[in-house]
Amino acid sequence: MSTGAAAAATRASTLRSLLAEHNHRYYVLDEPSVSDSEYDRLFRELQDLESEFPDLVTPDSPTQRVGAAPAEGFSEVEHLQPMLSLNNCFSDLTLQDSAEQHKELHDFDRRVREGLEREQVDYIAEPKLDGLAVSLTYENGEFVRGATRGDGSRGEDITSNLRTLRSLPLKLREAGNTSGQAFPARMEIRGEVFMPLAAFKRMNEQAEQSGDKVFVNPRNAAAGSLRQLEPRLTAKRPLSIYVYGLGAFEDWQAPATHWEVLQQLKAWGLPVTKLAERVRGVDGCLGYYQRIGMSRPKLAFDIDGVVYKLDDLAGRDELGNVSRAPRWAIAHKFAAEEAITVVENVEFQVGRTGALTPVARLKPIFVGGVTVSNVTLHNMDHVRRLQLMIGDTVIVRRAGDVIPEVKEVIADQRPQDAKEIESPQQCPVCNSTVERLTRTRQVRGETVTETLADLVCTAGLTCRAQLLGGLQHFVSRRALDIEGLGEKMLSQLIEAKLVANPADLFSLRVEQLVELDRMAEKSAQNLVDAIDKSRKTRFAKLLYALGINEVGESTARTIAEHFGTFDALIQASEEDAKTADDSDIKDKDRYPRLREIEDVGPEVARSVIRWFADDAHRALLQALFAAGVELEAASVVSKDGALAGKTFVITGTLPVSRDEAKALIESNAGKVTGSVSAKTDYLVAGDAAGSKLSKAEKLGVTVLDWSALQSLIASPGK
Repeated sequence: MSTGAAAAATRASTLRSLLAEHNHRYYVLDEPSVSDSEYDRLFRELQDLESEFPDLVTPDSPTQRVGAAPAEGFSEVEHLQPMLSLNNCFSDLTLQDSAEQHKELHDFDRRVREGLEREQVDYIAEPKLDGLAVSLTYENGEFVRGATRGDGSRGEDITSNLRTLRSLPLKLREAGNTSGQAFPARMEIRGEVFMPLAAFKRMNEQAEQSGDKVFVNPRNAAAGSLRQLEPRLTAKRPLSIYVYGLGAFEDWQAPATHWEVLQQLKAWGLPVTKLAERVRGVDGCLGYYQRIGMSRPKLAFDIDGVVYKLDDLAGRDELGNVSRAPRWAIAHKFAAEEAITVVENVEFQVGRTGALTPVARLKPIFVGGVTVSNVTLHNMDHVRRLQLMIGDTVIVRRAGDVIPEVKEVIADQRPQDAKEIESPQQCPVCNSTVERLTRTRQVRGETVTETLADLVCTAGLTCRAQLLGGLQHFVSRRALDIEGLGEKMLSQLIEAKLVANPADLFSLRVEQLVELDRMAEKSAQNLVDAIDKSRKTRFAKLLYALGINEVGESTARTIAEHFGTFDALIQASEEDAKTADDSDIKDKDRYPRLREIEDVGPEVARSVIRWFADDAHRALLQALFAAGVELEAASVVSKDGALAGKTFVITGTLPVSRDEAKALIESNAGKVTGSVSAKTDYLVAGDAAGSKLSKAEKLGVTVLDWSALQSLIASPGK
């Protein structure tokens, strides 16, 4: 090894250690010790070294969390020790006597004490997270494999996806060996992956604005994110993890109690909930249950109860297991935010993309603080999993702000006249043919076409529902932003046959509009002026406005920055289309032009290619330009812009719109996020800044007004 290579290896090792420590402090301890800019500087230095000396890249390097190449599928993993499920106990708070209220818990505690022949026992009480259970395998302190619970004995290998979680250490902290012993040669650590409620809400809001998939609840979001075949997508999801115990381990002397195990896990740098407590007997369990129940609305994550585990590990071995559940642990469920009602009908709604979504019409029921009368059933696969029929009595669940869902069917209450829910053959809006979506992918070198559960209307914009949804998206604030074109006005324009596609909006005249309901000449003129104002727009905004599946606002912007013009994008999609069905091309090598872009994976690439391959879509684009839409080519953002490497948050009322301020920052290579943290470099604050300003001042984040931001861009070095 040359002197330069040796020095690089030493420096890379130092940087990995520093970055791992900063990650631990930020994601696990919530005690950041360096600024975001300093962290980014160290990270870029490590990236540069690993780029120059590829042999220096290690599996535990912080640079390797971006996500690996897409997988062809998940292989099975056999757990070294089965992942057991827990028996549940419930409390009937309608009863007066405490022993009767909590009879199942008392019975559990009695069985544990009698089995161990003790008067009292200690338990570890902790929140029951509503997420996805995983098993993490470490060898000599290094993370080597992660798997889902599966059937308890075998799960799916999701190692690449788990590696993207910032809170999960890829290498354990040696300083954490509290017993003075080395790491186990190999060990399984059990944990729960979840999505914090605030992050879930933000993600769904962004998805809704972008026309992307909205998740039903945080648990489904976490599970769906972890089971992505493309780890880069998982890396973009705001997932967290808490570990809660050990499975099998080799060549290591475990502590005597579970409490000590938790402290050891924490010392190794693994994230352990701060809410775990050591309690004594039933009284201690119930006290914890009540405290957690009262604090539940304020928690940052979703829980559905608490878990009690015997603290004495030798006692656990003595008690053993029954069936697939341990005798030494139990889950104490909260009173569910659930209600029982009847499915009166199922109807199919048609979205702007043509997707048909089954919606259950319920006998109205009050649950989770609101009256629920409609519940989405997502797709026909979900209907079949539920074994749902019209007329069924069902349990409806709603927790907090989560979308209501049918949790299960009460099969023994099914009436004799219950009706099957049949997949429609024609669109309920336009009567056009309905087709099932298909997906083609490579599995072990073979091309496989899968039929999906999703149904779509084939009519395109000739379907009124698709036309209305498409127009609403086209004129929305983040697309062409045309004021005055709400749902009611657009519906009138469609009914009057004045608009059959987005291009027709630009041909509307005042004399046509005044004929519509509640449309005076002045308001008609205002609408025509607003439409005319929108003719001049940016490539990214028009691309987003077209409503291409999988192409949200952010993706549209990166595509626009990469290609610059529609002509270049169309040419790239035509070239990439040649790779779609070529059996000699590996999956990872398909769509090379489009996948040069970081945000574009195979699903996005396929959607773009399909859209531009459609003659009707190409005709629409030409019609827009013929109608006078003037398109500015997307400017390429320099990585060396005045704000490169800086993170901004915008709050309050500025002299310009929030979108304009964001565009200015991003055009100068800055990054805009939604919340203030220790990693925020600047808060751009206008009038009525509110809580974000207070938090920024508390964290020592530099606060700029509008003029100060402009000065920073003009003179970045000052």
